[in-house]
Amino acid sequence: MRFLVMVKSSPESETGAPPSAVLLEEMAKFNEELLADDRIVLAEGLTASAEGVRILFEGDAEPKLIDGPFAESKELVAGVWVLNGASLDDVVELMKRAPNPEEQGGVIEIRPIAE
Repeated sequence: MRFLVMVKSSPESETGAPPSAVLLEEMAKFNEELLADDRIVLAEGLTASAEGVRILFEGDAEPKLIDGPFAESKELVAGVWVLNGASLDDVVELMKRAPNPEEQGGVIEIRPIAE
């Protein structure tokens, strides 16, 4: 099975500032372990929402574009993994070993990919 693992944004990540050198080093080491175990399908960080756009669909009306930045950084995504796993519990246990994505406390969301 494949799973989408989303690292939630924070006010700090939404400034566009890169993660600390220590966090980047810890994340690189963790990703190397995931690669060695054939877990990673994809792993990427995202730019701040200020560089993004949303498309809002409302019935039959022409889609509306909403330029970033977007409010509520806790609802945004700062990075993603697509991982191979045996079950949701398997990936949860794996991601408990991930480096904390934010120095003040981060959030990771895990969702199965519909196959």
